[in-house]
Amino acid sequence: MAGFPETLQQVILYFQDSDRALQFAVRMRWPEGVSCPRCDCDTVYFIASRRNWECKGCKKHFSVKVGTIMEDSPIGLDKWLSAMWLLGNCKNGISSYEIGRDLNVTQKTAWFLLHRIRLVMQNGSLEKKLCGTVEADETFVGGKSKNMHLDRRARQILGRGPVGKAIVMGILERHGEARVKVVGRRRKKEVQAEVRKQVEPGSSIYTDALKSYEGLDEYVHDFVDHTEAYVKGDVHTNGLENFWSLFKRALKGTYVSVEPFHLQAYADEQAFRFNNRKCDDVDRFRAMVSGIAGKRLTYAELTGKTADMQTSTEPF
Repeated sequence: MAGFPETLQQVILYFQDSDRALQFAVRMRWPEGVSCPRCDCDTVYFIASRRNWECKGCKKHFSVKVGTIMEDSPIGLDKWLSAMWLLGNCKNGISSYEIGRDLNVTQKTAWFLLHRIRLVMQNGSLEKKLCGTVEADETFVGGKSKNMHLDRRARQILGRGPVGKAIVMGILERHGEARVKVVGRRRKKEVQAEVRKQVEPGSSIYTDALKSYEGLDEYVHDFVDHTEAYVKGDVHTNGLENFWSLFKRALKGTYVSVEPFHLQAYADEQAFRFNNRKCDDVDRFRAMVSGIAGKRLTYAELTGKTADMQTSTEPF
């Protein structure tokens, strides 16, 4: 698209024109032509006065927001697109308070908006497994031991697990894609199941000395003992250590307090930026906007108030 903005200032000015914002959203959502999101009929008529379409098949009206993360949102496309640019391109994320001030919406609205955008940033494709040289590692997310209650700190010192912390497992293809998942435990069953789900058999798997990785016979497995060294030739997990540093910088510096129930969404956000680190700001933005369709998150689902959603009661 000729003359497309390349900076945040240009994005804001560019999408102030509501017709231009609509044309861009339509082109990104329906690159082959507008079709009804309800019945897939491609015989539709644009109603300029209402800025939506009427489907000849099901006789219903729909806007560019229907069937996307923006469905039922009164917020204009200019604010939605600006928020996507900010979240996709701010290396350490952006808080709902800052988005609220920048877009002139309430903090609660900004928080809901950001979580819906994070849904677009999820890596939902498992068609291609990771291969070649792959690193696997885990990290703990939660408060510092010195700030914990004495009983909880004592349990942790006695080796009864990371009390009050969540476990995030990461798998990284060297010089390629990272995939992260919040897991319940670091036991062999959970860890190895995730490796087999994500990694092509025959690949080289490099880990730390955690015994849960022993028995990955279909892979070329080697490890480095971090009590002795962090690098043993080509065997190391420094790629994932780099990812963890970026992830925790965002959690501690920008988001500060994250509910365990929402931790996976923040992990997906950081993974999206990491996996698109070789792209420029425009390409990351286009990748996000092109993925808005077919995804929806209601406020009841986000806050765990639906029957099929459960929140964690363990703080960290």
